[in-house]
Amino acid sequence: MNYVPAEDRYERMVYRRCGNSGLKLPAVSLGLWHNFGHDFAHQTKRDICRTAFDHGITHFDLANNYGPPPGSAEEAFGEILATDFRGYRDELIISSKAGYNMWPGPYGEWGSRKYLIASCDASLKRMGVDYVDIFYSHRFDPDTPLEETMGALDQIVRSGKALYAGISSYNSQRTREAVAILEDLGTPCLIHQPSYNILNRWVERDGLKDTLKELGVGSIAFTPLAQGMLTKKYLGGIPESSRAAQGKSLSEGWITDAAIESIRKLNAIAERRDQTLAQMAIAWVLRGEGITTALIGASRPEQVSDCAGAVGNLVFTRDELAEIDAVAQEEDINLWARSSEGV
Repeated sequence: MNYVPAEDRYERMVYRRCGNSGLKLPAVSLGLWHNFGHDFAHQTKRDICRTAFDHGITHFDLANNYGPPPGSAEEAFGEILATDFRGYRDELIISSKAGYNMWPGPYGEWGSRKYLIASCDASLKRMGVDYVDIFYSHRFDPDTPLEETMGALDQIVRSGKALYAGISSYNSQRTREAVAILEDLGTPCLIHQPSYNILNRWVERDGLKDTLKELGVGSIAFTPLAQGMLTKKYLGGIPESSRAAQGKSLSEGWITDAAIESIRKLNAIAERRDQTLAQMAIAWVLRGEGITTALIGASRPEQVSDCAGAVGNLVFTRDELAEIDAVAQEEDINLWARSSEGV
């Protein structure tokens, strides 16, 4: 049976303007970092994407190296575009990135013009699209002039391969430099994608949130659930099916007794707000509209529905925010620290 999206999908979601641009993004976006490679059933991928769209999630975020193997997430999404989402391309925001290791040799990662443009071309072929809506520099490259990296993004946009340019995991200083270069080139920086959640607040310490607001650049926070830590998943220990148990970007060493106790207290606050812990964690990231959209991942459709439900209550009282600050023990879980520090 052909997929027909929910008629009320746009009534279920909140949409926010992305910086000073004309583009609106859903408050919750879907990332395909995990669970869209060859190690996951294609039907489940389809169900996850369908559920997302049914809830008004129009933004699907990828990167060249998502898998495993690298490139397979884009291939899988390309199949979904050709089947389930056929005829709905203009209702979707599709983004991809380049910056991390993708192929062997000196031209397969970082921020050179050669790598970024070749990677964008390959991503378009894998997904079977003429353009992506957003193309990112996935991380700051300390060995390539920033002018070259931003110049490549400018060329990608001017060539029609992307509609907007973005950066990811750049710190406040590097963000200012990148935005200035893009403005001079005539291709404004639409969006920044940093890691951010209750347990990882580097964007606040670094001043990045304030910088983005000042510059009129939108933002999409990835890992708003701290890779699953800010859900009920780890309240009773480490499940065998979890990222921590499988060594998928989340270390068992981060699931400490102190972290679990902190998460339990946060869960109690969420229950008083009549939200799941995941919903409250997403709402916290989105509070005050300092972040445009929260980027979630999912291994089951039900997780998408739960996260999308966060938009039902995005308001916190001062007392709730103070209590969250008091019980939340910030963990050293920023895997992208070196990139964000520009070193």
